Amino acid sequence: MPEIKQQFTEFIENLQDEICTALEEIDGKEKFREDLWERDGGGGGRTRVIEKGDVFEKGGVNISTVHGELPDPIKKHFSVEEGWFWAGGISLVIHPESPMVPTVHANFRYFELYDDEKMEHRVDGWFGGGADLTPYYLWMEDAKHFHYVLKNACDKHGNDLYSRFKKQCDDYFFNTHRGEARGIGGLFFDYLREDDNRSLADWHAFTEDTGSAFLDAYLPIVKRRADEPYTADQKYWQEIRRGRYVEFNLIHDRGTLFGLKTKGRIESIFMSLPPSVRWDYDFQPKAGSREEKLLDVLKNPRVWA
Repeated sequence: MPEIKQQFTEFIENLQDEICTALEEIDGKEKFREDLWERDGGGGGRTRVIEKGDVFEKGGVNISTVHGELPDPIKKHFSVEEGWFWAGGISLVIHPESPMVPTVHANFRYFELYDDEKMEHRVDGWFGGGADLTPYYLWMEDAKHFHYVLKNACDKHGNDLYSRFKKQCDDYFFNTHRGEARGIGGLFFDYLREDDNRSLADWHAFTEDTGSAFLDAYLPIVKRRADEPYTADQKYWQEIRRGRYVEFNLIHDRGTLFGLKTKGRIESIFMSLPPSVRWDYDFQPKAGSREEKLLDVLKNPRVWA
């Protein structure tokens, strides 16, 4: 039986191919540019970025498998003087051209920790990940669809998992300095270890099932909204809200901060940032507008599924 890390590596490689192929078909104009890179210390990755398409203004779908001695900030985090690790994952952010199509983020990852340099003795291992949607104009049917697809993937592994990880998503993707969520949530989970109720293999199956659900959750929304007409003012609003997205990624996001502190590949880390953003002083939407109604939802997370 192959090791979990071998199985998971094959999964993220195949998922990256499936997602990029599907997004290229929808865009119809641009293709993903691919960069292969190596990490000083061990491992590397495959970064794919699409830009200036008919549907997608900018997007990245990255995979990596890295290993080696734990960086000093991570040793401090785990309270160890020495240690070695292996980490593999897929991370994506898609910023559509149209403000009627939501931005989406997802990542799925696996981490192993060792006490020997040969990395033969695993002392810990866990899964993490999730997916969340950031609309600029909200259709209730789109929000429900996204959440129901993720809920169905969770329910195969336990009826309590969707509500548990949906709440963690609402709590995590929240701009505390603004008092509002980044988007309408989805799933967020981390440190899924073997315990009395589930084995590491169980969490492996759960993570792969939620990752495989991504395209079913997002693509129907893109197809419904890509041809919706929009105005210059609505594009302006999208860029205002993208500013909030950037604020979260640079201030709160653990993955971004981890990458910066451990000398990660900067181009891969910052591929998540949108190409055009606005920060207007004290920008307020008109009373009763769709923009104001979106803000109300972001300040008061809803039950969607």
